Amino acid sequence: MANVTIWDGTATFNPGSSTPFGFYDTDTQFQTDAIKVAKFCGTRLGYPLMDVELQDQSMFACFEEAVTTYGNEVFNFKIRENYLNLEGSNTGSSMNNQLTDPTLNRIVQIAKHYGTEAEVGGNITKHSGSIDVTAGIQTYDLDTWAEDQGITGSIEVRKVFYQAPPAIQRYFDPYAGTGTGVQSLMSAFDFGAFSPGINFMLMPLSYDVALLQGIEFNDQIRKSHYSFELVNNKLKVFPVPGNSGKLFFEYYKLSDKNAINYNNSTNLITNVGEVPYSNPKYSHINSVGRQWIFRYTLALAKELLAYIRGKYQSVPVPGSEASLNQADLLADARAEKTELMTSLREMLDQTSRGKQLEAQAKEAEDVQNTLKSVPMTIFVG
Repeated sequence: MANVTIWDGTATFNPGSSTPFGFYDTDTQFQTDAIKVAKFCGTRLGYPLMDVELQDQSMFACFEEAVTTYGNEVFNFKIRENYLNLEGSNTGSSMNNQLTDPTLNRIVQIAKHYGTEAEVGGNITKHSGSIDVTAGIQTYDLDTWAEDQGITGSIEVRKVFYQAPPAIQRYFDPYAGTGTGVQSLMSAFDFGAFSPGINFMLMPLSYDVALLQGIEFNDQIRKSHYSFELVNNKLKVFPVPGNSGKLFFEYYKLSDKNAINYNNSTNLITNVGEVPYSNPKYSHINSVGRQWIFRYTLALAKELLAYIRGKYQSVPVPGSEASLNQADLLADARAEKTELMTSLREMLDQTSRGKQLEAQAKEAEDVQNTLKSVPMTIFVG
Protein backbone atom coordinates (compact mmCIF):
# COMPACT_ATOMS: atom_id res chain seq x y z
CA MET A 1 0.00 0.00 0.00
CA ALA A 2 1.33 3.42 -0.94
CA ASN A 3 2.27 5.76 1.86
CA VAL A 4 -0.50 8.27 2.46
CA THR A 5 0.32 11.52 4.17
CA ILE A 6 -1.60 11.85 7.42
CA TRP A 7 -2.70 15.13 8.94
CA ASP A 8 0.17 17.46 9.79
CA GLY A 9 -1.84 20.03 11.75
CA THR A 10 -2.60 22.33 8.83
CA ALA A 11 -5.71 22.65 6.69
CA THR A 12 -6.34 24.30 3.34
CA PHE A 13 -9.86 24.72 2.00
CA ASN A 14 -10.32 24.84 -1.76
CA PRO A 15 -13.93 25.57 -2.84
CA GLY A 16 -15.16 23.00 -5.33
CA SER A 17 -12.73 20.24 -4.36
CA SER A 18 -12.40 20.07 -0.58
CA THR A 19 -15.82 18.50 0.16
CA PRO A 20 -17.56 15.56 -1.56
CA PHE A 21 -20.71 17.45 -2.60
CA GLY A 22 -19.75 21.09 -2.37
CA PHE A 23 -23.10 22.07 -0.86
CA TYR A 24 -21.66 24.96 1.12
CA ASP A 25 -18.30 25.63 -0.57
CA THR A 26 -19.32 29.09 -1.82
CA ASP A 27 -20.34 30.25 1.66
CA THR A 28 -17.41 32.27 3.02
CA GLN A 29 -18.36 31.57 6.64
CA PHE A 30 -18.36 27.83 5.90
CA GLN A 31 -14.90 28.15 4.33
CA THR A 32 -13.57 29.92 7.42
CA ASP A 33 -15.16 27.54 9.92
CA ALA A 34 -14.07 24.46 7.95
CA ILE A 35 -10.43 25.19 8.70
CA LYS A 36 -11.18 25.92 12.36
CA VAL A 37 -13.24 22.75 12.71
CA ALA A 38 -10.45 20.63 11.20
CA LYS A 39 -7.98 21.97 13.77
CA PHE A 40 -10.55 21.50 16.53
CA CYS A 41 -11.13 17.86 15.60
CA GLY A 42 -7.45 17.14 15.19
CA THR A 43 -6.68 18.57 18.61
CA ARG A 44 -9.51 16.65 20.27
CA LEU A 45 -8.28 13.43 18.64
CA GLY A 46 -4.78 13.80 20.13
CA TYR A 47 -2.70 15.91 17.75
CA PRO A 48 0.13 16.79 18.14
CA LEU A 49 0.86 14.32 20.94
CA MET A 50 -0.11 11.45 18.68
CA ASP A 51 -0.73 10.87 15.01
CA VAL A 52 -4.23 11.32 13.65
CA GLU A 53 -4.70 9.08 10.62
CA LEU A 54 -6.90 11.58 8.78
CA GLN A 55 -6.46 14.38 6.26
CA ASP A 56 -8.00 17.81 6.22
CA GLN A 57 -10.38 16.76 3.46
CA SER A 58 -11.61 13.90 5.67
CA MET A 59 -12.55 16.43 8.32
CA PHE A 60 -14.10 18.76 5.74
CA ALA A 61 -16.29 15.86 4.59
CA CYS A 62 -17.40 15.27 8.19
CA PHE A 63 -18.11 18.98 8.57
CA GLU A 64 -20.27 19.04 5.43
CA GLU A 65 -22.18 15.96 6.62
CA ALA A 66 -22.78 17.53 10.04
CA VAL A 67 -24.22 20.72 8.52
CA THR A 68 -26.47 18.68 6.21
CA THR A 69 -27.61 16.46 9.09
CA TYR A 70 -28.47 19.52 11.18
CA GLY A 71 -30.47 21.01 8.31
CA ASN A 72 -32.29 17.73 7.69
CA GLU A 73 -33.36 17.46 11.33
CA VAL A 74 -34.56 21.06 11.47
CA PHE A 75 -36.47 20.89 8.19
CA ASN A 76 -37.91 17.44 8.97
CA PHE A 77 -39.31 18.96 12.15
CA LYS A 78 -40.81 21.86 10.18
CA ILE A 79 -42.40 19.42 7.72
CA ARG A 80 -43.94 17.36 10.53
CA GLU A 81 -45.19 20.51 12.25
CA ASN A 82 -46.82 22.01 9.14
CA TYR A 83 -47.50 19.13 6.75
CA LEU A 84 -51.29 19.38 7.12
CA ASN A 85 -51.02 22.97 5.88
CA LEU A 86 -48.41 22.18 3.22
CA GLU A 87 -50.09 19.22 1.52
CA GLY A 88 -51.63 20.31 -1.76
CA SER A 89 -49.72 23.60 -1.97
CA ASN A 90 -47.32 24.49 -4.77
CA THR A 91 -43.77 23.11 -4.93
CA GLY A 92 -42.48 25.98 -7.03
CA SER A 93 -40.57 28.07 -4.47
CA SER A 94 -38.11 27.13 -1.73
CA MET A 95 -39.47 27.15 1.80
CA ASN A 96 -36.14 27.88 3.44
CA ASN A 97 -36.45 30.93 5.72
CA GLN A 98 -40.20 31.12 5.00
CA LEU A 99 -42.81 31.41 7.74
CA THR A 100 -45.67 28.91 7.38
CA ASP A 101 -48.98 30.40 8.50
CA PRO A 102 -51.28 27.59 9.73
CA THR A 103 -54.73 27.46 8.13
CA LEU A 104 -57.87 25.34 8.44
CA ASN A 105 -58.14 24.51 4.74
CA ARG A 106 -57.09 20.87 4.98
CA ILE A 107 -59.04 20.34 8.20
CA VAL A 108 -62.17 21.68 6.51
CA GLN A 109 -61.60 19.36 3.56
CA ILE A 110 -61.30 16.38 5.90
CA ALA A 111 -64.34 17.49 7.90
CA LYS A 112 -66.48 17.47 4.78
CA HIS A 113 -66.40 13.67 4.76
CA TYR A 114 -67.78 13.67 8.30
CA GLY A 115 -70.37 16.21 7.21
CA THR A 116 -71.59 13.79 4.57
CA GLU A 117 -72.32 11.12 7.18
CA ALA A 118 -73.76 13.59 9.68
CA GLU A 119 -76.10 15.14 7.09
CA VAL A 120 -74.63 18.60 7.65
CA GLY A 121 -73.09 19.40 4.30
CA GLY A 122 -70.28 17.29 2.93
CA ASN A 123 -68.75 16.85 -0.49
CA ILE A 124 -70.99 14.11 -1.93
CA THR A 125 -74.04 15.00 -3.97
CA LYS A 126 -77.29 13.90 -2.39
CA HIS A 127 -79.97 12.83 -4.87
CA SER A 128 -83.72 12.54 -4.51
CA GLY A 129 -85.98 9.93 -6.07
CA SER A 130 -89.42 8.47 -5.81
CA ILE A 131 -91.13 5.13 -6.24
CA ASP A 132 -94.70 4.36 -7.15
CA VAL A 133 -96.59 3.05 -4.13
CA THR A 134 -99.33 0.58 -4.97
CA ALA A 135 -102.30 0.06 -2.68
CA GLY A 136 -101.99 -3.17 -0.73
CA ILE A 137 -98.22 -3.66 -1.38
CA GLN A 138 -95.80 -3.10 1.50
CA THR A 139 -92.35 -4.09 0.18
CA TYR A 140 -90.35 -2.30 -2.53
CA ASP A 141 -86.86 -3.13 -3.86
CA LEU A 142 -84.81 0.06 -4.16
CA ASP A 143 -81.89 -1.74 -5.82
CA THR A 144 -84.24 -2.70 -8.64
CA TRP A 145 -85.38 0.91 -8.79
CA ALA A 146 -81.72 2.05 -9.03
CA GLU A 147 -81.04 -0.35 -11.90
CA ASP A 148 -84.10 0.94 -13.71
CA GLN A 149 -82.73 4.46 -13.30
CA GLY A 150 -79.36 3.44 -14.82
CA ILE A 151 -77.47 3.77 -11.52
CA THR A 152 -74.51 1.42 -11.17
CA GLY A 153 -73.10 0.33 -7.83
CA SER A 154 -76.33 0.56 -5.84
CA ILE A 155 -77.47 3.41 -3.60
CA GLU A 156 -77.42 4.35 0.08
CA VAL A 157 -80.80 5.60 1.26
CA ARG A 158 -80.51 8.41 3.85
CA LYS A 159 -84.08 9.62 4.31
CA VAL A 160 -87.55 8.26 3.48
CA PHE A 161 -90.46 10.70 3.42
CA TYR A 162 -93.13 8.34 4.72
CA GLN A 163 -94.95 10.01 7.57
CA ALA A 164 -98.44 10.47 8.88
CA PRO A 165 -100.31 13.57 7.66
CA PRO A 166 -99.49 16.51 9.93
CA ALA A 167 -101.84 16.80 12.87
CA ILE A 168 -102.45 20.43 12.02
CA GLN A 169 -104.42 19.29 8.99
CA ARG A 170 -107.01 17.81 11.35
CA TYR A 171 -107.05 20.79 13.68
CA PHE A 172 -110.10 23.02 13.35
CA ASP A 173 -109.31 26.63 12.52
CA PRO A 174 -109.05 28.39 15.90
CA TYR A 175 -109.77 31.75 14.35
CA ALA A 176 -113.06 30.49 12.94
CA GLY A 177 -114.24 29.56 16.38
CA THR A 178 -115.26 26.07 15.29
CA GLY A 179 -114.27 23.36 17.72
CA THR A 180 -112.62 25.71 20.18
CA GLY A 181 -115.58 26.34 22.43
CA VAL A 182 -115.70 30.11 21.84
CA GLN A 183 -118.62 30.26 19.41
CA SER A 184 -120.98 31.28 22.21
CA LEU A 185 -118.63 34.07 23.18
CA MET A 186 -118.69 35.40 19.63
CA SER A 187 -122.47 35.62 19.73
CA ALA A 188 -122.35 37.28 23.12
CA PHE A 189 -120.20 40.01 21.69
CA ASP A 190 -122.42 40.39 18.58
CA PHE A 191 -119.70 38.92 16.34
CA GLY A 192 -121.91 36.06 15.15
CA ALA A 193 -123.16 37.90 12.08
CA PHE A 194 -119.65 38.52 10.80
CA SER A 195 -117.30 36.27 8.89
CA PRO A 196 -115.58 33.71 11.14
CA GLY A 197 -112.22 34.94 9.88
CA ILE A 198 -112.49 38.08 12.00
CA ASN A 199 -112.61 36.18 15.28
CA PHE A 200 -109.57 37.38 17.25
CA MET A 201 -110.22 35.38 20.39
CA LEU A 202 -106.66 34.12 21.08
CA MET A 203 -106.30 30.76 22.79
CA PRO A 204 -103.16 29.96 24.85
CA LEU A 205 -100.40 28.38 22.81
CA SER A 206 -100.33 25.47 25.25
CA TYR A 207 -103.89 24.66 24.16
CA ASP A 208 -102.79 24.27 20.51
CA VAL A 209 -99.78 22.12 21.49
CA ALA A 210 -101.88 19.86 23.72
CA LEU A 211 -104.49 19.40 21.00
CA LEU A 212 -101.91 18.52 18.33
CA GLN A 213 -100.21 16.12 20.73
CA GLY A 214 -103.54 14.47 21.47
CA ILE A 215 -104.14 13.89 17.76
CA GLU A 216 -100.67 12.35 17.31
CA PHE A 217 -100.97 10.12 20.38
CA ASN A 218 -104.35 8.96 19.18
CA ASP A 219 -102.84 7.86 15.87
CA GLN A 220 -99.88 6.15 17.52
CA ILE A 221 -101.86 4.23 20.14
CA ARG A 222 -105.17 3.47 18.46
CA LYS A 223 -103.95 3.09 14.87
CA SER A 224 -101.13 1.44 12.94
CA HIS A 225 -98.55 4.20 13.06
CA TYR A 226 -96.75 5.36 9.91
CA SER A 227 -93.27 3.83 9.84
CA PHE A 228 -90.96 1.89 7.58
CA GLU A 229 -88.23 -0.73 7.70
CA LEU A 230 -85.18 -0.57 5.43
CA VAL A 231 -82.99 -3.67 5.23
CA ASN A 232 -80.53 -4.23 2.39
CA ASN A 233 -82.35 -1.58 0.35
CA LYS A 234 -85.64 -3.49 0.73
CA LEU A 235 -88.19 -0.92 1.89
CA LYS A 236 -91.19 -2.14 3.85
CA VAL A 237 -93.84 0.43 4.81
CA PHE A 238 -96.35 0.37 7.63
CA PRO A 239 -99.35 0.43 7.60
CA VAL A 240 -100.23 -1.31 4.36
CA PRO A 241 -100.86 1.48 1.83
CA GLY A 242 -104.53 2.01 1.24
CA ASN A 243 -104.02 4.24 -1.80
CA SER A 244 -101.56 4.43 -4.68
CA GLY A 245 -99.20 7.36 -4.99
CA LYS A 246 -95.59 8.52 -4.81
CA LEU A 247 -93.10 7.89 -2.01
CA PHE A 248 -90.04 10.15 -2.04
CA PHE A 249 -86.61 9.49 -0.57
CA GLU A 250 -83.06 10.87 -0.60
CA TYR A 251 -79.98 8.80 -1.34
CA TYR A 252 -76.27 8.77 -2.16
CA LYS A 253 -74.78 6.87 -5.05
CA LEU A 254 -72.28 4.38 -3.64
CA SER A 255 -70.06 5.00 -6.63
CA ASP A 256 -69.75 8.63 -5.49
CA LYS A 257 -69.05 7.71 -1.85
CA ASN A 258 -66.48 5.06 -2.69
CA ALA A 259 -64.67 7.16 -5.28
CA ILE A 260 -61.28 8.52 -4.23
CA ASN A 261 -60.84 12.16 -5.13
CA TYR A 262 -57.65 12.76 -7.08
CA ASN A 263 -56.05 16.08 -7.85
CA ASN A 264 -54.05 15.60 -11.01
CA SER A 265 -52.61 19.11 -11.02
CA THR A 266 -48.84 19.27 -11.40
CA ASN A 267 -46.30 20.82 -9.02
CA LEU A 268 -48.30 20.03 -5.88
CA ILE A 269 -46.96 18.71 -2.58
CA THR A 270 -48.33 15.17 -2.30
CA ASN A 271 -45.82 13.67 0.16
CA VAL A 272 -43.10 14.78 2.57
CA GLY A 273 -40.44 14.18 -0.08
CA GLU A 274 -41.89 16.95 -2.25
CA VAL A 275 -41.87 19.73 0.34
CA PRO A 276 -39.45 22.25 -1.23
CA TYR A 277 -36.77 22.49 1.45
CA SER A 278 -33.15 22.66 0.32
CA ASN A 279 -29.90 22.44 2.26
CA PRO A 280 -29.58 25.20 4.85
CA LYS A 281 -27.51 28.30 4.23
CA TYR A 282 -24.62 27.95 6.64
CA SER A 283 -24.27 31.68 7.26
CA HIS A 284 -27.89 31.73 8.54
CA ILE A 285 -27.22 29.17 11.28
CA ASN A 286 -26.76 30.78 14.70
CA SER A 287 -24.04 30.02 17.22
CA VAL A 288 -26.18 27.45 19.05
CA GLY A 289 -26.68 25.47 15.86
CA ARG A 290 -23.03 25.79 14.88
CA GLN A 291 -21.87 24.47 18.25
CA TRP A 292 -24.04 21.38 17.67
CA ILE A 293 -22.50 21.02 14.21
CA PHE A 294 -18.93 21.28 15.57
CA ARG A 295 -19.59 18.55 18.12
CA TYR A 296 -21.31 16.33 15.57
CA THR A 297 -18.36 16.82 13.19
CA LEU A 298 -16.01 15.63 15.94
CA ALA A 299 -18.17 12.54 16.51
CA LEU A 300 -18.10 11.77 12.78
CA ALA A 301 -14.34 12.28 12.60
CA LYS A 302 -13.86 10.04 15.64
CA GLU A 303 -16.02 7.36 13.99
CA LEU A 304 -14.06 7.61 10.75
CA LEU A 305 -10.73 7.37 12.60
CA ALA A 306 -12.05 4.29 14.44
CA TYR A 307 -12.83 2.55 11.14
CA ILE A 308 -9.34 3.36 9.86
CA ARG A 309 -7.62 2.09 12.97
CA GLY A 310 -9.85 -0.95 12.96
CA LYS A 311 -8.01 -2.33 9.94
CA TYR A 312 -5.08 -3.01 12.26
CA GLN A 313 -5.58 -4.15 15.86
CA SER A 314 -1.91 -3.54 16.64
CA VAL A 315 1.05 -1.86 15.01
CA PRO A 316 4.56 -3.34 15.34
CA VAL A 317 7.14 -1.05 16.93
CA PRO A 318 10.80 -1.81 17.72
CA GLY A 319 10.94 -4.40 20.44
CA SER A 320 7.15 -4.58 20.92
CA GLU A 321 3.81 -3.66 19.36
CA ALA A 322 1.27 -0.88 20.03
CA SER A 323 -2.43 -1.58 20.43
CA LEU A 324 -4.86 0.82 18.77
CA ASN A 325 -7.97 2.19 20.45
CA GLN A 326 -10.41 1.42 17.66
CA ALA A 327 -13.09 -0.05 19.92
CA ASP A 328 -13.04 2.88 22.35
CA LEU A 329 -13.19 5.44 19.55
CA LEU A 330 -16.09 3.68 17.85
CA ALA A 331 -18.11 3.32 21.06
CA ASP A 332 -17.55 6.95 22.02
CA ALA A 333 -18.43 8.20 18.53
CA ARG A 334 -21.70 6.29 18.38
CA ALA A 335 -22.71 7.36 21.89
CA GLU A 336 -21.93 11.01 21.11
CA LYS A 337 -23.90 10.91 17.86
CA THR A 338 -26.91 9.42 19.62
CA GLU A 339 -26.72 11.95 22.45
CA LEU A 340 -26.42 14.91 20.07
CA MET A 341 -29.31 13.70 17.91
CA THR A 342 -31.52 13.14 20.95
CA SER A 343 -30.78 16.59 22.40
CA LEU A 344 -31.50 18.30 19.05
CA ARG A 345 -34.80 16.48 18.58
CA GLU A 346 -35.87 17.24 22.15
CA MET A 347 -35.05 20.91 21.65
CA LEU A 348 -37.03 21.02 18.40
CA ASP A 349 -39.95 19.26 20.06
CA GLN A 350 -40.01 21.91 22.81
CA THR A 351 -40.35 24.61 20.13
CA SER A 352 -43.35 22.94 18.48
CA ARG A 353 -46.56 24.90 18.23
CA GLY A 354 -48.34 22.62 20.68
CA LYS A 355 -45.55 22.76 23.30
CA GLN A 356 -45.34 26.54 23.04
CA LEU A 357 -49.07 26.91 23.58
CA GLU A 358 -48.88 24.61 26.61
CA ALA A 359 -46.01 26.67 28.01
CA GLN A 360 -47.92 29.93 27.53
CA ALA A 361 -51.01 28.48 29.20
CA LYS A 362 -48.90 27.26 32.14
CA GLU A 363 -47.21 30.65 32.42
CA ALA A 364 -50.57 32.45 32.45
CA GLU A 365 -51.83 30.10 35.17
CA ASP A 366 -48.70 30.65 37.27
CA VAL A 367 -49.04 34.43 36.94
CA GLN A 368 -52.65 34.26 38.10
CA ASN A 369 -51.67 32.14 41.11
CA THR A 370 -48.91 34.60 41.99
CA LEU A 371 -51.24 37.58 41.74
CA LYS A 372 -53.71 35.88 44.06
CA SER A 373 -51.03 35.88 46.77
CA VAL A 374 -50.54 39.66 46.56
CA PRO A 375 -52.28 41.23 49.60
CA MET A 376 -55.15 43.58 48.91
CA THR A 377 -54.60 47.14 50.13
CA ILE A 378 -57.14 48.80 52.42
CA PHE A 379 -58.14 52.31 51.40
CA VAL A 380 -58.56 54.71 54.29
CA GLY A 381 -60.32 57.95 53.30
